[in-house]
Amino acid sequence: MKIKVIVTLKEGVLDPQGKAIQQTLNGMGFSSVNQVRQGKYFDVEVDDSDETKAKEKVEDMCKKLLANLVIEDYKII
Repeated sequence: MKIKVIVTLKEGVLDPQGKAIQQTLNGMGFSSVNQVRQGKYFDVEVDDSDETKAKEKVEDMCKKLLANLVIEDYKII
């Protein structure tokens, strides 16, 4: 079973990479872009046919490795 995970910085955490992307987009003529926040995306394939158990395993992975819970949030899809 394939599980998708999106990890983003928590609101209020500075995002210098997102700011650099936003400034570059503005410089390229996309002046309507006011803010960009960057993040990470994971496709995790788990050998489990039970969707609930698979999501529980991926949630444990997020808490232990995929996300830094001090500064990042994650969403399992």
